[in-house]
Amino acid sequence: MTTFMKTLLLLLPLATLAASAADRPYGLVIHGGAGVIERSALSPKREAEYRAKLAEALNAGYAVLEKGGASLDAVTAAINVMEDSPLFNAGKGAVFNADGICELDASIMDGRTQAAGAVAGVHRIKNPINLARDVMAKSEHVMMVGDGAEIFARSLGYEMVPNEYFQTDWRREQLKKAQEKEKSGKERTAAVPADYFTRTLRWGTVGCVALDRAGNLAAGTSTGGMTNKKFGRVGDAPIIGAGTYASNATCAVSATGWGEFFIRVGVARDIAAQMEYRGTPLQAAAAATIAKVGRLGGDGGVIALDAQGNVAMEFNSPGMYRAVRLSHRPATVAIYGDEAK
Repeated sequence: MTTFMKTLLLLLPLATLAASAADRPYGLVIHGGAGVIERSALSPKREAEYRAKLAEALNAGYAVLEKGGASLDAVTAAINVMEDSPLFNAGKGAVFNADGICELDASIMDGRTQAAGAVAGVHRIKNPINLARDVMAKSEHVMMVGDGAEIFARSLGYEMVPNEYFQTDWRREQLKKAQEKEKSGKERTAAVPADYFTRTLRWGTVGCVALDRAGNLAAGTSTGGMTNKKFGRVGDAPIIGAGTYASNATCAVSATGWGEFFIRVGVARDIAAQMEYRGTPLQAAAAATIAKVGRLGGDGGVIALDAQGNVAMEFNSPGMYRAVRLSHRPATVAIYGDEAK
């Protein structure tokens, strides 16, 4: 065998690997909250604003992946766009708690290592998803809460913003109506069906799942929680396995909806567990898990993505702000339940 032939044989496996990497799908899915989102409830102007902001967030994350960036970076980039927008219940535009303060939660998870980070009950962190990532990368912990999380942020050089930065007139009006309803004696409980207004109080949690060119998954979720929440209430968004989960072996998931039910079901991990233990396809697993939430009386949805580029956007509410862009399919932005999932 000639030297040329030996060299060619050595290079062939490398060429095959390069070709397979080039063909590997990559992309991301985002959500901006699920709930009673009906065409009659959104003006054409407001609907256009939501679609434009979802597209902006989607493109920000995809630009990271297209350049060969990591899925964690794409998740952070996409969520930052939505946290900085008053349209969503995350960062600027977060809902008020019962004391008239915006109280923020977030979490992130790396599908390659299954490292995770989360923060809950923070009041002065402009982009909570960034601090959640720093909890994951720069501490030995998974979750930090309240004042402690903000002390950690200051130790890293974070600039604290006043709570007023997050506050909007729209959310203040929601708080006023919620408290008036509460005084009337018609407060929502797990045993009493929620009316339209009560369900709108949970709109707007944001999330992202991403798959990068190296085949690594990541997931993140950020929220202001529930309007008029009391006593330090924390929902599913910052809880790994409930609102956020990622593993390269199965999938990446971000959830949105009535957090108490999503915690009880362990929604994000439940989807991954069906894939891990039963070999259930992603879409079927997501549908089965959301059905469990519905049987308990909860509503909401999930976005999910696996290492093959399969997507699930499953919800049991009339709508969910959502968008997807993958290397092997065109970008889509949707809001209502009668649009493609």
